[in-house]
Amino acid sequence: MSVTDPVVPAAAAAGASTGTAPTGVGIRAIEPGDVPAVVRLVHDLASYEKLPELCRLTDAQLQAALFGPAPALFGLVAPDGAGVGGFALYFLNFSTWEGVHGIYLEDLFVRPELRGSGLGRALLNRLAGIAVERGFARVEWSVLDWNTPSIDFYRSLGAVPMDEWTTFRLTGPALRTAAESG
Repeated sequence: MSVTDPVVPAAAAAGASTGTAPTGVGIRAIEPGDVPAVVRLVHDLASYEKLPELCRLTDAQLQAALFGPAPALFGLVAPDGAGVGGFALYFLNFSTWEGVHGIYLEDLFVRPELRGSGLGRALLNRLAGIAVERGFARVEWSVLDWNTPSIDFYRSLGAVPMDEWTTFRLTGPALRTAAESG
């Protein structure tokens, strides 16, 4: 994350603590040295979601997305004594109805042995704090229907499902066909 990051305050971009988990661990902006650990955790998340074969993220890709010339991806980490205990990767979206940005949480993951420690809550609370500080309208994300522990956790925070909405995705051959048809 660069100091010019429009989402995270300058102190956070410089690596200062921006929140504290109940375990005493400071939630902070992701730094270049965190990238390999976060990539490993993204692959762990893919395994948890039963789709490890679909995760192709590399250190170089995440490094470029977070710290390249025009970053559009941002991240928070929850360090622990063994490195990175959890992370949140997010990007901005925009509500045409509200007329302001929001945050889309792409991934939130806490190492299994640290679940229940408050790290996930601390990461989401910090993300909510960023949204409020910046005047954004919302934080939103998707969760797999079968992931009851996560759904219960999100509901405990006051998050509500968007049951009346269906997510669509254009990818692979269909994406190429649509692009060629244009």
